Amino acid sequence: MRRVDLHAYPGTAEWIASQGPYVEPLGRYWKKQWTARTEEEVAADFRAHGIEAVLVAFDIESVTGAPPCTSAYVAGMRDRHPGTFAGAWGTVDPLRGQQAIEEAGRAVAEHHVLGFHFHPIMGRYSVDDPRFRPLFGAISALGVPVLVDVGTTGMGAGMPGGDGAVLRHAHPQAVDALAAAFPGLTVVAAHPGWPWVDEMTAVALHKGNVYWELSGWAPKHFPASLKTDIRGRLQDKVMFGSDYPSLPLDRLLREWDELGFSAEVMDKVFHANAERILSLPAPAARAGGDAGTGPGGQGSADRGGPAGGGAGKAGAVRDGQTPGGSAGPGGGGRATAQAAGEQP
Repeated sequence: MRRVDLHAYPGTAEWIASQGPYVEPLGRYWKKQWTARTEEEVAADFRAHGIEAVLVAFDIESVTGAPPCTSAYVAGMRDRHPGTFAGAWGTVDPLRGQQAIEEAGRAVAEHHVLGFHFHPIMGRYSVDDPRFRPLFGAISALGVPVLVDVGTTGMGAGMPGGDGAVLRHAHPQAVDALAAAFPGLTVVAAHPGWPWVDEMTAVALHKGNVYWELSGWAPKHFPASLKTDIRGRLQDKVMFGSDYPSLPLDRLLREWDELGFSAEVMDKVFHANAERILSLPAPAARAGGDAGTGPGGQGSADRGGPAGGGAGKAGAVRDGQTPGGSAGPGGGGRATAQAAGEQP
């Protein structure tokens, strides 16, 4: 069975630096140090587990001053390892206004990103803020999807005042409002969304253009209702994500197997839904091997965006966190949440 991971951070020194003042607090939260790996080590880890990962960029520079892990960076890593990385989520900061709109256009045209990742809690915004309508309108017009973190996060967890982070910024209602305002935009919610798992379930079921990847959470800690819905009414909506490197890949794969879902459901979760919703190419359509293939990597026709046939309007029209927290830049919740784990 093909395994596609829709939410994997680079795990390199550049990515760790992008977390700014949250590196040490996150280490305490996850009870481990964030240790940088080379991109060759990261690629080898995914290959060893038979996983094709979609890399995630990260940018909270306007809040912390930390250097961002940019769209160009994750796209370059993707292109240097085309047999391992199936795509890259770019990043833009909504607080930058017109600059963010221009950066989104360049990221699609020049770096062929699959779509754009948003971390509302640590970015200090809500995606349904009326100020950001021009940005999301532009992204919708580009024909690419967005990946929006929902639920609590380990970034700022345990710090006085959460270091100013506001949890309601990542409430599923913001995703609901965004999807309603832009029905042609494909919206993928990231993480189970604890403590609002039921609310996120309702949004995914109600909005035809909303989907859900369950990264950053140990599957054995999924609430019973979510397990039931994955095998039932959510089986065409849910996708696999790891939130690498917050949880070991072998543990995630083992615990997904232990949930006892049918082969049909597992195929949907691990690859078929992502292929359908996000127009991810089959492995044979991409370059095989991890030797660099030039600026286009797998080739722009295999990417998201207009050239790659990303998701966006086509996907929407066609198909139309209990114990846990958000880590790595995420995590969150109480002691039981920490045991389960969830990140951005």
